[in-house]
Amino acid sequence: MKEEVIICHIHEQSLWAWLAARKLRSPHIAVTLGCNIHLWNTDKHTFLTDSSWVKHELCHVLQFRRYGFVRFLCLYLMENIRKGYRNNKFEKEARMAETGGISDENLFEFH
Repeated sequence: MKEEVIICHIHEQSLWAWLAARKLRSPHIAVTLGCNIHLWNTDKHTFLTDSSWVKHELCHVLQFRRYGFVRFLCLYLMENIRKGYRNNKFEKEARMAETGGISDENLFEFH
C-alpha cells in the first residue's frame, strides 16, 4: 500500500517569515504554517539543498498534521510563552529531526 504524499508549498520572501526573522533577529529564516514553508532572505534552492533545515521544517509540517492547524498554533505559542523559543518542545523535536528524525523524505513533494 502506497503512503500518501504530502505536498508542501514554499513561499520566498514571505511576510510571515520576515516578521519571524525580525522577532528572532535572524538574517534568514523559514517558518512553517501547515504545509506551507515561508522563507525570508533565502531561496527555494538554497533551502532544499540544506537537508538539516528541510528535515527541521518537515517536522513542523508533521506536527501541524498531528495536532491540527489551530490546535498546533495554540500549543506552539503557549510553549513559546512558557519556555521560550529554544526550550519549546516542538522546536526541540524539530532540532532532533535535523539529524535523522524524518525517516522518508520521499513522502514529501515541494511546489
